[in-house]
Amino acid sequence: MIKVGVIGSTGYAGQQLVWLLHRHPDVRISFLSSNSYVGSSFSKVYGNYSKNLEMLCINMEEAENRLDEIDILFIALPHGKSFNLVKKSLDLGVKVVDLGADFRLKDENAYKQWYNIDHEAVDLLSNAVYGLPEINRDIIKNSNLIANPGCYPTASILALSPLLKNNLIEKSSIIIDAKSGVSGAGRSLNVSTLYGECNESIKAYAISSHRHTPEIEQALSQVANEDIYLSFTPHLVPMNRGILATCYANLVNDISEEELHDLYSSFYENEHFVRIIKDLPETKWVKGSNICDISIRVDKRTKKVIVISTIDNLIKGAAGQAVQNMNIMFGIDENMGLDLLSMFP
Repeated sequence: MIKVGVIGSTGYAGQQLVWLLHRHPDVRISFLSSNSYVGSSFSKVYGNYSKNLEMLCINMEEAENRLDEIDILFIALPHGKSFNLVKKSLDLGVKVVDLGADFRLKDENAYKQWYNIDHEAVDLLSNAVYGLPEINRDIIKNSNLIANPGCYPTASILALSPLLKNNLIEKSSIIIDAKSGVSGAGRSLNVSTLYGECNESIKAYAISSHRHTPEIEQALSQVANEDIYLSFTPHLVPMNRGILATCYANLVNDISEEELHDLYSSFYENEHFVRIIKDLPETKWVKGSNICDISIRVDKRTKKVIVISTIDNLIKGAAGQAVQNMNIMFGIDENMGLDLLSMFP
């Protein structure tokens, strides 16, 4: 059994992670840490666990003292909070999957520019592996520190990688228009995500300044083998969960939709969690799953390609991908504990 600990277990991503780990046949949860609910049972925080997970939430200090009990630590904290935890865990031989942003960017200066704080574990950045299995599976296998990708980046990188890998688009022409459900903003009290504020409304935010921008650019630059700069605009939509990314780029040469569909199908042929579909993706068909649906359209009039990608932001965009990474790190079936299809309606 893989013994795990979760820090930040009562946020939305943390709770989704606990839900997946609790049902995973090869996992035993050793402790759950929470800043807001110390001493409360997990089922008191989330009633769906009643009579199934009555473990008490512990504080950060106790969690740090119990690191030697586990094989892997999952961290679901805001940026700037993971540095010391990661150092202590790795020193004890404990593997780490960080669902936050602290180890996603390889450039410490870029981290400071986008997150407005100094990076306090620069020596670990070279060891951190960006945990998008469909792109980095081989190096994830041998890593002890995984930077779990963000939700917007996961949908966007999967959508655009085949085009860049095959040099099919003008690399300076990429535009990503993405929408997210409200859970992407986290569980903390925020006026902008109150029901009366966001229901029956849609809005763009963080235009040209969203912190996922350098993360997307970094990963796509790795795929393209040259620096990529793009325009990324996120939107908040009034639903609980889901990401839909619509990605635009100029085609270099004439190519048909059918040819692109076949190219994408071949590129992701062995990827269990990526489906290349003919119909336009909808969040309802991936909600509650670790699946990414992708569809491609060509606008012959403007010579543009439009790639639409959708995921569940809390699963493939966070907790499910974290479990997928854990499975790879421990050499077990990558799909273990993730055999979920969307429940509808």
